[in-house]
Amino acid sequence: MTDRRAPEALSGQARTALETADAARPLSLYLHVPFCATRCGYCDFNTYTAGELGSSSSPQSWMEGVRAELDQAAALLARGREVSTVFVGGGTPSLLGGQGLARLLDAVRDSFDLAPGAEVTTESNPESTSPEFFGALRDAGFTRISLGMQSAAPHVLAVLERTHTPGRALDAAREASAAGFEHVNLDMIYGTPGERDTDLRETLDAVLSVPVDHVSAYALIVEDGTRFARKVRRGEVPMPDDDVLAARYEMIDARLSEAGMTWYEVSNWARAQADSLPAPQSVCRHNEAYWRSDDWWGVGPGAHSHVNGVRWWNQKHPATYSASLADGALPIGGQEILSEADIHTESVMLRLRMRDGLPANLLDSGERQRADAAVARGLLTVAGEAYVLTDAGRLLADGVVRDMLVD
Repeated sequence: MTDRRAPEALSGQARTALETADAARPLSLYLHVPFCATRCGYCDFNTYTAGELGSSSSPQSWMEGVRAELDQAAALLARGREVSTVFVGGGTPSLLGGQGLARLLDAVRDSFDLAPGAEVTTESNPESTSPEFFGALRDAGFTRISLGMQSAAPHVLAVLERTHTPGRALDAAREASAAGFEHVNLDMIYGTPGERDTDLRETLDAVLSVPVDHVSAYALIVEDGTRFARKVRRGEVPMPDDDVLAARYEMIDARLSEAGMTWYEVSNWARAQADSLPAPQSVCRHNEAYWRSDDWWGVGPGAHSHVNGVRWWNQKHPATYSASLADGALPIGGQEILSEADIHTESVMLRLRMRDGLPANLLDSGERQRADAAVARGLLTVAGEAYVLTDAGRLLADGVVRDMLVD
């Protein structure tokens, strides 16, 4: 059922924070495409198939809403503020086709100026891509492609309810490279029930056989409300095993490192330079903006935003989202003003996940003592003025953060 509740209005404090945000701070845009041809069993993202939407929404009404929200965002933020990164996610953005995504980027340019050298990424499902698709994106100004591969094993894809064939993701990466994309990412999921060590090795070999400079690898998480979670609850498939997940992570890190890639965030690897550090041009700058708590505006149904200590999220259903904007209102579903304690907690949580590490000067004396205790346990190391996760620490990153923050 469509949520017909009226949107919230930005509080006066929130509006003031947005209007007075530092124009020199990096600004990113996330554009959410809520459409999918089918729903994968493990997915809990805010996405809708044509059957779920019915006649209540369409790509056209969504695009009109996106244009209106971009205009409102530009009007609220400091004049002349340039956009450093754009990320189109979903859902399945590639369902819009190359020309549809080109129009989406044109809508961004109609409201904002892109900074010189801006990173512009779109996610794509391999089955809805082609050489012509990638050519259109390159001509439109996209600079980076992220492809959902997940696994090279057909039986693993079947458990995940992915509809693409393993080989298609590899072909898509080659086609993107041939179209002129130097920056191509492949997404992997590991720890799926039924996945064997040999399956993961074959997936890694396949990933490294094509021209990619970035790999994201995520442990399968059982999200409440998904078909996969219901199967686990009924005993049809087992819950992913933590020890298996840790072993698989170590396999991934070892194989990617051997192939000349290095981690720069716990779940992300980029092509390495001669000094074994990630090449700056190969990291995903948009995701770094999240981890560094920069400013970003999320456009689209259910998208989240963070600007100058204010966080808000949009109404989730595409029909409600578009209707609010047609009435001249921001489609806000909820908002919060972050306290200094909130900002500090998030900085510790996010910065510690990065290879650059957590600057020691962000910690109070008690937190620094607990960080030093983690160093003694082999979970952190000190690099210059920062605490950095060790290989063992990356496997226990969430626990390291909890221990550091709890008095």
